[in-house]
This record gives sequence, structure tokens and C-alpha cells, in this order.
Amino acid sequence: MDLKSNHASPVLTDPAPINKLRLGIPSGLLALLPHSQPGALFSSSKYVTIPRKKTGMINDVRSNGWLDAMKSSSPPRKKLIKDFNVEAALDDADIASCSWVLKYPSALSSFEKIIDRAKNKKIAIFLDYDGTLSPIVDDPDRALMSNEMRSAVRNVSKYFPTAIISGRSRDKVYELVGLKELCYAGSHGMDIMGTLSHSHVSNDHSNCIKPNEKQGKDVSLFQPAREFLPLIDEVFRTLVENTKGIKGAKVENHKFCASVHYRNVDEMNWPTIAQCVHDILKDYPRLRLTHGRKVLEIRPVIDWNKGKAVEFLLESLGLSNRNDVLPIYIGDDRTDEDAFKVLREGNRGYGILVSAVPKETNAFYSLKNPDEVMKFLNSLVTWKHDQTKSVIHRRSIE
Repeated sequence: MDLKSNHASPVLTDPAPINKLRLGIPSGLLALLPHSQPGALFSSSKYVTIPRKKTGMINDVRSNGWLDAMKSSSPPRKKLIKDFNVEAALDDADIASCSWVLKYPSALSSFEKIIDRAKNKKIAIFLDYDGTLSPIVDDPDRALMSNEMRSAVRNVSKYFPTAIISGRSRDKVYELVGLKELCYAGSHGMDIMGTLSHSHVSNDHSNCIKPNEKQGKDVSLFQPAREFLPLIDEVFRTLVENTKGIKGAKVENHKFCASVHYRNVDEMNWPTIAQCVHDILKDYPRLRLTHGRKVLEIRPVIDWNKGKAVEFLLESLGLSNRNDVLPIYIGDDRTDEDAFKVLREGNRGYGILVSAVPKETNAFYSLKNPDEVMKFLNSLVTWKHDQTKSVIHRRSIE
């Protein structure tokens, strides 16, 4: 994946489109398919030196791929075909969907395979929030998880170490979830709160861990991008001022990143909002742009992302570099791909993508929506509960 650096700000670009052969489409169906639609895959970058040019007008955001990325950030939804033996003629999208499900099978239908690998291992659960525990809605403030989902997450945390890793601010996602027994990582993992052990953390990270007196002496904070706080706050205030004339635009301060939502902005005005962000970001070489689901996110240019957050949490919990640990990460967004990639490398664990449409991904399995996520979490709890009862029973008769 390339880092665009020939324009006013660093922009992470999409990878190659979903390829039919990579999707595993049968050769007999290959001839029926036209060119695939672009996939979506993002990762973080290290500190980079970026040449700057004077800003132009709308051509800036067109030529550096911002508009294309904005349009592809939330593809149209379409139901997946479950059965190849249907009498109705399949269109190209149907064929691609069927093939995609073969490559990234449902975590529900593959549950026995997952728990077979989990035998004699300690499972660690990592969850995104928006689109995973709650539905994607027009107003981010109304993205509320159901009581049933909250109960499922609470029950999971009774058996497995559990963390929420979100692009939202840590305080906001903690408010939305409301479970004290979890670890929380906000701002794409740049603001972590939990029972973090200094003894397990490398020297590179230990100096970033501070006690959180509000939550108790056993709860600590890890904030690798603390130095960027004044910069993010400055950019946030500028974004609010410069986008107030764009109907439907919503700017949020997630503490270590700022987000510009355009889900409710008329598509005719997308170039305007992109140019607005572009013109602000060109003056901040230490910040970069990433794309989410109809959101532009301004983040520090540091080597940190959700994948790094997963590695840090495993390390701080004493669960890294162990063969008896199986991490599972469930998420729906491009930013979750960093975590999927970490777990895929070395076959360390399982990434599960939440999506009802085909997407290029580093995940192993898929789930269609938050309802299926809840079913999967409940299945894990039932399996672990039964396993625990079986062990207790065997011990009682020995």
C-alpha cells in the first residue's frame, strides 16, 4: 500500500481492487464477471517527510484520490446469496458475493472449527464499536448498543479478557458501553484504559503508562500520542469553524483524532467538504488523513493503529508470545484491518469482518451485522460455560 505524498497532505490510498482469482471465483463463472469494484484496506504509517505544494481548488481532492475514497467508504448494501442452486439468474454482484462468502466464511457456521482451535487456549476478545456492537446510523450520537448486546459483552468478559477498540474518544465509547470490567481503547488505540501491568510491558511503552486516579489505583492509561493533544484540539476548532456552512457536516473531537462526518451531506457537496479538510490539513505536516465509513479522520503521523493497540493490550495482559492464547478481533471498518493483519501474521488469531457486502480484507471469517456478532458472542459464552461445567463435574467424581 502506498502513501500518497505528492500533494498537500498524506493520504492512505486503497489497495488493488478485489480480484476474481483472489476471491476464489470458480473458473466457469470467471468469464461472466466484469471488472471488480475497489476494495478497502488501510493501515497506519510511520513518521514521514511529505513534500508540500500550494493548494489548488477541487482538482486537489480529485487528483489525490480523496473523492474516490469518500465514495467507496460506504458501498451500497445488498443481501448475500446463500444457495448456488437458485433458479433466478445470478448477476455479477451475486456471483462475487457467493464467492466472497466461500473465502471468508461465516464465523457462526464455522464456530466448531474456531472453538476446536481454542481448546486448551486462553481466548482474548477485541471488539470495535460502531457497526459491530451498534448499527451504523446517520447520527453518531444515536449509535446505541442494545441491552441484549451489552449483556452479551458483559457475559463474554466474565470468561475472556475483553477490550473495546474504537475510533471514538475513549470517554465516549466508555459512556456508550458502560461496562467497567472491560479495557477501552479510544482514538484508534491511541488512548487506552484498563488494568495495564507495567511488568509485562516493554521499556518503549512503560513510560507512557500513567495511573488513572479517577478509576482506581489498579487502572492505568496508555497514551502514545499525548504530545499531539494541543494540535488536534486546534485543528478540531478550525474544522468546526470552516465547515459550519456545509449542511449536514458534523465534526467530532475524539481527543487524539478529529473526525468530519459527511453521511448527511449532499453528495454534490462532498468535493467542498473534502477541499475544506484538505486546505486545513496542508498546514499540519504532523497530521494525516484516513477514511472511514463516510467520515474523514485526521490523525497524528505516528506508528500506531488498532493493530498496535491489540499487540500492546496482549503484552500488558501477559498474553503475548504465547502458544496457549487465541486472540479474536471483530470489526467492520477499514481501520480494523490493521488488527486483522496483526492476527493473520503468524496465524496468531482470528479476525472477523462485519459486513453484508464483499470487501477485500485480512480477516479470516465474516459476520453480516451486529445481530450476528451478538449470536457469536453468546455462542462463545455458552461453549465456555459448558466446558467449565464439564471440568467441574469431572473433578467432583475423581
